[in-house]
Amino acid sequence: MNIAISNNSEKPIYQQLFEQISAQILKGELESGYSLPPIRQAAQELRVSVITVKKAWEELERCGLINTVTGKGCFVADFSPEDKLRLRDEMILKQMVNDTAYYKSFGLTLDEVMELMKKIY
Repeated sequence: MNIAISNNSEKPIYQQLFEQISAQILKGELESGYSLPPIRQAAQELRVSVITVKKAWEELERCGLINTVTGKGCFVADFSPEDKLRLRDEMILKQMVNDTAYYKSFGLTLDEVMELMKKIY
């Protein structure tokens, strides 16, 4: 598991953790059954609060990306390739809905958004 926390990001740290781990799961970098580090250990290694890591792990579980086994830890859920694609698309679409609302608040047209996207992609 490779995580890079940015203290300068507008995103809360728990969200950064959630996004990076979920991306690693959905890309297959963290395979089914992979054991996430215990919350306290992850918090210590990342130099963040236990509450922050707990919130990220809870969000991963709420989305069905990990399963918690009492007394044993948190493990990446078992997914078929189709389920991974479906979950990935759902998460991306959710983000795109939020992003689109933001772009519209500036009065941007779809063509303008696409031009800007091409510059950074």
